[in-house]
Amino acid sequence: MYVGNLSYDATDGDLRELFEAHGAVTDVFIVKDRESGRPRGFAFVSMETPEEMTAAIEGLNGEEFLGRALTINEARPREERPQGGRKFGGGGGGRGGFNRGGGRGGFDRRGGDRRGGRGESEASY
Repeated sequence: MYVGNLSYDATDGDLRELFEAHGAVTDVFIVKDRESGRPRGFAFVSMETPEEMTAAIEGLNGEEFLGRALTINEARPREERPQGGRKFGGGGGGRGGFNRGGGRGGFDRRGGDRRGGRGESEASY
């Protein structure tokens, strides 16, 4: 199950104890930030049977735990992300051409700068 809106103070033991009221807990995983190691505010809890999972969802979804109203539902598989995202480059398309700005350093065919700015007639600071 996905357990959202989780207090940053919650521990594996706290969650195990909370969910065991509805059945046998087989696994608790609190998701933490890779860089800081701090909890990210959500977790995954596995229970022994689908019936116990359903009972836990119905009994705990929306309930307050450590000062926060929990959001609990059946976890879905993580969606595949497309490869070659913009974070590491990629992109492309529409490059080149004399007066498009892309591929020619932002200059048009006549050699003028197309990035905008103030005209000569405007007062300077």
